Amino acid sequence: MNTPYTEDFIAEIGEQIIKVLKTIYDPEIPVDIYELGLIYDVLISEEGEVKVLMTLTAPNCPVAETLPKEVEQKIGTVEGVIKSTVELTFEPTWTKDMMSEEARFELGML
Repeated sequence: MNTPYTEDFIAEIGEQIIKVLKTIYDPEIPVDIYELGLIYDVLISEEGEVKVLMTLTAPNCPVAETLPKEVEQKIGTVEGVIKSTVELTFEPTWTKDMMSEEARFELGML
C-alpha cells in the first residue's frame, strides 16, 4: 500500500491542477474554463486520485463529449496524480455570474 500524500503535497497538486485548467479554453468563449466558472470542485484524495466536478455553458454544448475528456487527460499529466476523473453536472446551471472578474474583464463585461 502506498503512503498517503501529505497535506502540503496535495495542496501543491491542487495548484498545478489549477494551472492546467487555465490552459483549457472553451472554444466558443475566448476564456479558460477555470475563469469561466465551469469548474465546480476539484477533489484530491490522499492517494493522488483526482475527481473534477464541472459543467458546460449549456447542456447541448458542442464540446460536451470532448471537453471533459480533455480535462481528464490533462489533469492526469500532473505529477502526483494517479488517476483523474471528470463528473459533468448541470446543477447548478452555469450562468455568466459564475465567471471570475478576470473573465468578465477579458470579455469586456466590466
